[in-house]
Amino acid sequence: MPRSRINGNFIDKTFSIVANILLRIIPTTSGEKEAFTYYRDGNYAEALQNYYEAMRLEIDPYDRSYILYNIGLIHTSNGEHTKALEYYFRALERNPFLPQAFNNMAVICHYGDSEIAEAWFDQAAEYWKQAIALTPGNYIEAHNWLKITRRFE
Repeated sequence: MPRSRINGNFIDKTFSIVANILLRIIPTTSGEKEAFTYYRDGNYAEALQNYYEAMRLEIDPYDRSYILYNIGLIHTSNGEHTKALEYYFRALERNPFLPQAFNNMAVICHYGDSEIAEAWFDQAAEYWKQAIALTPGNYIEAHNWLKITRRFE
């Protein structure tokens, strides 16, 4: 199985577990719950439509950041990494405390174009550093990779 597919599955599984828990404890609109259900079931086109509708209706920047993050996840799952990065950036503009967005951006960069791998690795390192700074003790594999590649300060 290609590495990108393995990482996509990891991101999908992690998101599904976290989202199921969050849906139980955080009040969300029925539209957002419906969008997640479509995403979880692999119906990404329908999930995107629901998330776009949620973006149209949601005014709170913090809540919008999570909707943008979820749209980024769908684009990541579809292999649309440029679009995914765009939505992760937009999510971080509204909420700079989303370590999972930094992590997902790092994963995309880490497994990016092999012709410019060193530049992608440097970018991945920067995103992982930000994710680790926001949630020390998380992202152990990324932390180890930063140490092994001497990118950790």
